[in-house]
Amino acid sequence: MSKAESKAPKATEIRAIKGTRDLVAPEVLLFQEVEAQAREVFRRYGFEEIRTPILEPTELFARAVGEETDIVGKEMFTFLDRDERPICLRPEATASVARAYVEHRLWERPGTTKLYYQGPMFRRERPQKGRYRQFSQIGAEVLGSGLPQVDYELLEMLWTLLRACGLGDAELLLNSIGCEADRRRYTEALRAALRPDIERMCADCRRRYERNPLRVLDCKVEADQPIIAALPTMLDYLDEPCRAHFSAVRTMLDEQGLPYRLAPRLVRGLDYYRRTAFEFVHGALGAQNALLGGGRYDGLAQALGAPAQYSEGIGFALGEDRFVIAMQAAGRASPPRGIAAYIAALGPELLPRALRLARELREAGLAVEVGDAQRKLARQLELAARTGARSAVILGPDEVAREEATLRELGTGNQRAVALAALAGELAQPAKAKP
Repeated sequence: MSKAESKAPKATEIRAIKGTRDLVAPEVLLFQEVEAQAREVFRRYGFEEIRTPILEPTELFARAVGEETDIVGKEMFTFLDRDERPICLRPEATASVARAYVEHRLWERPGTTKLYYQGPMFRRERPQKGRYRQFSQIGAEVLGSGLPQVDYELLEMLWTLLRACGLGDAELLLNSIGCEADRRRYTEALRAALRPDIERMCADCRRRYERNPLRVLDCKVEADQPIIAALPTMLDYLDEPCRAHFSAVRTMLDEQGLPYRLAPRLVRGLDYYRRTAFEFVHGALGAQNALLGGGRYDGLAQALGAPAQYSEGIGFALGEDRFVIAMQAAGRASPPRGIAAYIAALGPELLPRALRLARELREAGLAVEVGDAQRKLARQLELAARTGARSAVILGPDEVAREEATLRELGTGNQRAVALAALAGELAQPAKAKP
């Protein structure tokens, strides 16, 4: 190195913003698998995709989610745009879907509105394993029906998705948090029960006690758990319609043999939830074991402008990061890259034929890589194996003259001559076993 080079300033390393990350193979392949499985399951249950903006008016979440929630009070990325309007990066998608439902009058379409989404959300919380400030969620919403069977079918759909992803040993926790009148009665009972002990609880619980006592049930501080365990439960304060609705959901689950456990202190973290509330938990995630969650949010769409008769809704969301961690812990390996063939041309003069062959195979639906024709065959085969390709297609002058290639199965070492015209069909077949 010259003196001039040694004195040259080093380029400043630019890294991803705290709480964000890059997803690359092989991990990203599991994310793709989850998304593909979800789309297929949603299709079978009659859901259509919706894509909402990442930027939304801050007022949407303040009104829908609740100003006293941690999401709105602590975690939203919100700022003023050039017109001095408060906007934010969406922290969740249910409010966005409900806003779109109202804005586009989707209740005018025939039947119940069933929508699913997948995309990035943003919350400024403390980064930790499986929790990031930019994270990807998959979710689904059913709007316009309050029938208990809608709740049941959503839960059945989630069991189907979990099994497809190798997480059929998850546990469903189920509760009802009633209607608004039930919540008022329950809130008064909680305040009375908490009053003797609230000063011994954490700062968040003391704040929640004044503003929204139901949030106390979300507390994860170990020292507060004995106090919370002795509190009254929501199920004792349900009115008759809410009790009947919850009973109908449970009856359908029992009749269809879908397991669940009553969790009478389960509440959801957002103010719009009503009646059915649920979480799926999994032991692979440790103490913070929630895999996905959701519930009914009757009235949310009405609060945003929908007619009352179309304002019922239920949905769920799963964080893909935590979901993939659970899949990996359950032994689900990242799927292979799926490269069918690596084309190794023996000399630069054969590269045009290799490129044309690659195009023909890709047009036939096969994933193909083309090697560096200037490298020796051994080096190309080594690189072929490292890419995860199932086969190597070797093109030498003699083979090309005969309109053939040597097809080598990299897993077994078996090889044979194959006509170029038949190559796509051969590569589409399963690998032959090693004798």
